[in-house]
Amino acid sequence: ANESDIADQVQMLNDAIQKAPDGIGLAACDTNSVLDSLTAALNAGIPVVCFDTGVSDAPEGSVVATVATDNKAAGACAATNMYPVIKDVVAAATADKPVRIGEVNQDATALNIQERGLGFIDEMIKLCTADGKKVAVVGNEFYVNAAEGADADAKDADVVIQVAVPAQTTVELCSTEAQAILSQENCIAIFGSNQVSAEGVLAANANLNVLGSDPANGDVVGVGFDAGSIIKAAVKDGTFVGAVTQSPLMMGYYAIYALTAAANGQELEDVPTDGYWYDSTNMDSEEIAPNLYD
Repeated sequence: ANESDIADQVQMLNDAIQKAPDGIGLAACDTNSVLDSLTAALNAGIPVVCFDTGVSDAPEGSVVATVATDNKAAGACAATNMYPVIKDVVAAATADKPVRIGEVNQDATALNIQERGLGFIDEMIKLCTADGKKVAVVGNEFYVNAAEGADADAKDADVVIQVAVPAQTTVELCSTEAQAILSQENCIAIFGSNQVSAEGVLAANANLNVLGSDPANGDVVGVGFDAGSIIKAAVKDGTFVGAVTQSPLMMGYYAIYALTAAANGQELEDVPTDGYWYDSTNMDSEEIAPNLYD
């Protein structure tokens, strides 16, 4: 029913294995929770194609191919396009008057969300340090420990990247986490790393009304990920300066292609798909529009 129902998904996967199909497509909500099931599929000779997210610790040979966005690059894309909007405000930041950049991730368990969140964090660290700023990462323990390049404690940093993860994957709980970040006076930007968390940021803004495109005048610059009518409307009206979309059309296409090839005994390689930046100027273009579902 939702991406927090991990046990339900594992049961669905186990039920599918019992039916001995020619192949299984899997988008794992929690990559660690499916490891035993993947072993069972391997022992039963059932090829598994992962799509949308990989399973990094999958038993050898159990996953014949992964069809997924290059999520590190997609997260970095969000940072790359956000940074020019906030660059001047970052330039004025000091350890005495630091600025805060928020990130809301729906979880710290799915590989695609992990990579996307870290892609944004690591790229933002690179961009800020290249401009001579000291950066600290605070908040969720997984992302704090996995981030690369942060060179300061929060008390000494010019830029603080604050990462939040809700207890469950819901828009309401993501909104609560986003409000806690947006309510801080030195918050200049925030990133919601998938549809649920980006909609949570927008729900928080409905109460606070701080998002916009002019950080010099106190706006908080918001960037989303994925699509849906709520995010699309926010990009169109300037509440979000933009968002990154995956290519769900091509992920679905190549997942079926890979499953068919696997069922026919062919050897396969992973298929990375692209992420694309969109804003109010290009979201109706032929390249972007087919990937922006409602």
